Amino acid sequence: MIGRLQGILLEKSAPELLLDVNGVGYEIQAPISTFAVLGRIGDPVILYTHLAIREDAHQLYGFSDKSQRTLFRTLIKVSGVGPKLALAILSGMDVNAFASCVHAEDVTALTKLPGVGKKTAERLIVEMRDRLKEWQSAGPLWDAVDQQEQASADSMLQDAESALVALGYKPTEAAKMLNKVAGQADSSEDLIRLALRNSLGNA
Repeated sequence: MIGRLQGILLEKSAPELLLDVNGVGYEIQAPISTFAVLGRIGDPVILYTHLAIREDAHQLYGFSDKSQRTLFRTLIKVSGVGPKLALAILSGMDVNAFASCVHAEDVTALTKLPGVGKKTAERLIVEMRDRLKEWQSAGPLWDAVDQQEQASADSMLQDAESALVALGYKPTEAAKMLNKVAGQADSSEDLIRLALRNSLGNA
């Protein structure tokens, strides 16, 4: 199972994007909520992924954080809800808003989502209610720590990329240099040193 990918964003045209991971291009489908936080073409990207295997295709779905992926995986277990509809739900409503609708049994709000009729909304409420309770009893409904760590990592990469560009590297070149050493440092300064050392070592 492919659970996480880190690479360079090559193309994005909702709901599909293309991610370069060490020279391999991964075609990924993602909700609009994930597209909203993606950077520019050429920027480093980290996605939490779900691999769906069918007889006729292997499809990757990508999400900006674990909470989106958790909800997606739970939604596709609901009768009548496939990956396409699950993506539409995540595109039209964030995870906390969806949880609130389920707890409040707000059929009207759910039917405003694309592809969700009254019967589907009622089925979502019935089948998701207990699962949401289980997540809440285990702690915070969504992993805020993961989101904070992601934001910190993204900020560190941006700072390091800006510094490399200031040193004369092109943005796409700087992004590729950093992608090779991302996750190996605890500060932007260390990340820059590693990127430069790796680049000089391969020169």
